[in-house]
Amino acid sequence: MIDLKRVRTFGLIAGGTLSFVAAIGMVESFNERTLINPGITMGLLLILGIAAVFGYIVAAGKPNPLVETARDSRSGGIAGGLTGAIAGVVTSLFVLFVDTFDVSEFFPNMREPLVEAMTFELGVPVGLLVLTAVVTATAAAGGAFHGMSDSFRAGMSRALGWVVAFALFELVVSEILDFADPLVDLIYAPRGGLQPWAAVIIGALAWWLSTRYKGRGEAFTERVKDSEAGSRLRRSVILFGVAAVIILPMIVGGVVNELLITSGLFILMGLGLNIVVGLAGLLDLGYVAFFAVGAYGTAILTSPSSPAFAPGLSWWIALPIVMVLAAIAGLFVGTPVIRMRGDYLAIVTLGFGEIVRILLLSDWLTPIFGGAQGITRIPGIPVPGAGTISGTDPQLFIYFTFMFVLLAAYISYRAQNSRIGRSWAAMREDEDVAEAIGISTVQAKLLAFVTGAVIASFAGALFSAKVGTVFTNSFDVLVSIIILVVVIVGGMGSIRGVVVGALVLIGILGGPKSPGLLAEFSEFKLLIYGALLVYMMLKRPEGLLPSVRRSRELHGEDLTQDAWLDKGGDFTGDSAEEEATT
Repeated sequence: MIDLKRVRTFGLIAGGTLSFVAAIGMVESFNERTLINPGITMGLLLILGIAAVFGYIVAAGKPNPLVETARDSRSGGIAGGLTGAIAGVVTSLFVLFVDTFDVSEFFPNMREPLVEAMTFELGVPVGLLVLTAVVTATAAAGGAFHGMSDSFRAGMSRALGWVVAFALFELVVSEILDFADPLVDLIYAPRGGLQPWAAVIIGALAWWLSTRYKGRGEAFTERVKDSEAGSRLRRSVILFGVAAVIILPMIVGGVVNELLITSGLFILMGLGLNIVVGLAGLLDLGYVAFFAVGAYGTAILTSPSSPAFAPGLSWWIALPIVMVLAAIAGLFVGTPVIRMRGDYLAIVTLGFGEIVRILLLSDWLTPIFGGAQGITRIPGIPVPGAGTISGTDPQLFIYFTFMFVLLAAYISYRAQNSRIGRSWAAMREDEDVAEAIGISTVQAKLLAFVTGAVIASFAGALFSAKVGTVFTNSFDVLVSIIILVVVIVGGMGSIRGVVVGALVLIGILGGPKSPGLLAEFSEFKLLIYGALLVYMMLKRPEGLLPSVRRSRELHGEDLTQDAWLDKGGDFTGDSAEEEATT
């Protein structure tokens, strides 16, 4: 038997989700990108993906909608198909409403192009029938997929993942294989998208590799857990990363290099904020102010167009001065908020970031910082034998960016494993207990703010040298929020997590003012940021690549909070502690 109530609930949710992504113009916009030529676009993949996910959820849910067995693919397929049928009907009614009534004055995206996109340009009657059939069939496949064997699911997931990855990252693959143009022409169609036979070969190869090397991932994890082998592997990963940073800019084009530079700047800021939020547990929503101190400080000290004070210093001479200014700014922020915690601390730091931005725009400080006109003609980074390096030479500039990323990662690593790092960890877990055992929380907080501010000043100095101009609109509160999202998604307290978070969010989706590798997501990236943040907080609060210590803390807290459920409501402190230890 099938839980029809659950099927109905998730069918309505799936239909609402499909209608929502269509109403905001996501399907229409994504249809402009072809993944497999001909016919399969990113918009179609979005529709199929939503239907398949809800079909899988219904078959895999708790309480189990399948009374007999959750592994019965036939029952799972029926449950998913019913869910898809309801979703298809709801979505079709929405499209029919848009086609019948003109509401574009209030909802600009709900117009004729939406109807054409959702009906596959087949006309409303036929298109809606096809839409319902496609959603039903895909949801049924998603439900049946849950009942398949683990090896089949793993192979199919990897095959689909690799095919989609090759289709989405066509620009990167084409530039890496630039030396073999005939091979690129065989893989990709002239107007974009994978050739059908190439998609089949990539999927089959990914499936074969997943079967051939089954279990190697678990063995690798066990080796990492071993201290001696794990240390060797970490060194190997670091060396591989350094080699990739050296080689990759030489074989990819300027667009990818620009994305790598932007990602590198956000990695720098993420590493600095990770010290404040991830290690010390201080929620800072005004972190962009330190970035602005680094950028404007470098601009004033190096640019001949600085309004009031133009010493025309070299970038290398200006950098230590900017670091001192950032450290002073860190003390300036940290001192008033020493006794604040949680939400109060977040509000005060948010206010500080906005105060800095408004002061930079004010008439009072316009003679110094240029106001809305900003500061222009900022020189690049002078390098003996290579001239001046700026954003016009991204291949060389990326080396400087990642040189400072390595420096910031080294500072974070050494601080995390030092005495002050242990003080930060204790303060993050319980500030009162940290004070009781003799830790100076005042000193620890100030050091966290100062260290984070100095690392942010690196990013600001590099940013001003790259762009050549600085304006206040580059330092709004949205930048602080996105940096925080990078840290949370990657993993608070984790250096590698910050790197992965920045590459995924900034490199692929794009930064606050710049598009990412997938330009189609630019219009919707804030929506995706928000959805991803909610999902991470609910399902994986430790992040994609969490710190071991932070992961243990979070899971220990979960065990402590849920211990009374396992004890049948008889909750005591001793039982919670015992559960957390277990």
